[in-house]
Amino acid sequence: MSGKDSGFRIRVERDLREKFIEVCRAQDRPAAQVLRDYMRAYIRNHDIANERPKLRTNEEKP
Repeated sequence: MSGKDSGFRIRVERDLREKFIEVCRAQDRPAAQVLRDYMRAYIRNHDIANERPKLRTNEEKP
């Protein structure tokens, strides 16, 4: 995906950040890419539009 034009700044515990960076390096993956992948998966799994109950038509009513 290209066209990254926005930043995201968060505050986390130093130990959490250091361990995260260490694991990312061990997997030879940039931390930013891991976070973007996580964000996409989170959206996919929690998309509100997909969780709304569907309206039943008259034909579907018991």
